[in-house]
Amino acid sequence: MKKKFQTGKVITISAAHLFHDIYTAFLAPMLPLLIRKFGISLSMVGLLDVIRKAPSLFNPFIGLIADRVCVKYMVILTPGITAISMSLLGSSPSYIILFVLLFVTGISSALFHVPSPVMIKHFSGEKTGTGMSFYMFGGEIARTLGPLIITAALSLWGLEGSYRVMPLGIIASIILFFKLKDVSSINNKKNNKKRKKAKETIKQLIPFFIFIVGFQLFRFGMKSALTLYLPTYLTGKGESLWIAGISLSVLQFSGAISTFWAGYISDKISHRNTLLITAIASPLVMWAFIFSGKIMMIPLLILMGIFLFASGPVLLALVQETNTERPAFVNSIYMTISFSVSSLMVLFVGISGDKIGLELTFKICAILAFLSIPFIFILPGKVENNKELT
Repeated sequence: MKKKFQTGKVITISAAHLFHDIYTAFLAPMLPLLIRKFGISLSMVGLLDVIRKAPSLFNPFIGLIADRVCVKYMVILTPGITAISMSLLGSSPSYIILFVLLFVTGISSALFHVPSPVMIKHFSGEKTGTGMSFYMFGGEIARTLGPLIITAALSLWGLEGSYRVMPLGIIASIILFFKLKDVSSINNKKNNKKRKKAKETIKQLIPFFIFIVGFQLFRFGMKSALTLYLPTYLTGKGESLWIAGISLSVLQFSGAISTFWAGYISDKISHRNTLLITAIASPLVMWAFIFSGKIMMIPLLILMGIFLFASGPVLLALVQETNTERPAFVNSIYMTISFSVSSLMVLFVGISGDKIGLELTFKICAILAFLSIPFIFILPGKVENNKELT
């Protein structure tokens, strides 16, 4: 008997994703002011993002725990924790304190992002791609609203007043508690004794993870350049902080719309075809953006968001459709790969931006993105056909 798509619960988890990721989207719009306040280089900026993602190295451990315990409290508490740490960035007295706050954010983010897609899979029934689209839509809308919220806060209260937006995340955690408190454990406890060891699970999924590493490695330079350094890039070209913040929100909003439909479309035309379209179109649009004038900037950012973010729910659906006995653990490996590769490319973009300038760095990232295409063709066929891989 097929499981039904539980719309209410899918929307609740997606809303949790929204409230959590609103705050993680604060860093990029704040960077121009933080750079000015602390006199830091682009390489040091990249290091800040790396330290925020460093706790992802613990994702496999979190995944093993999440496969054995009820994970709902991780999803409930983390929006409030992330809200507190990110809202205090503007009040930070030193670069070291920025490190600490972003590291706390990273821990909170890891605790949220490892179990939440597993909950989405559980409540999505046979429509995994659609469920992941709801989930990713929440995250991308958050990265649309986040820059607008923090830019407005900076305009009203200045960098030191960023703490004033903290209550929204705390209230969100309180609401989530009442929405999710009756949700029972979703892990497969009855099969705990028969489960394969984690090492065996990893060994059987090596071809799939090779695809994930290769595909993301060459795309994340482009994604890091646009999502983290876009405001700095635009202000460096003479645009105002408002224009820079709005441009990032435009990119993220179009990405949100894309993620909402990408999973549904991939369920229709196949995951591989969806990934191939995005892999070809994204770098072409980025090249057009680099050489465009002000008139075409916004339309091209809209197109960029559509193609850049569409792969997100497709990859998440592929991860969940491996049909493993350890879904949270497999998702944690995927998240570790994603965050590790992302951190590497953020550092690359930052160092390259310091050495040769952001504009030339953007061009290099667009070229590298084409190298993700061959990895689509090594996507294991059994995963592509939504059948059991193990």
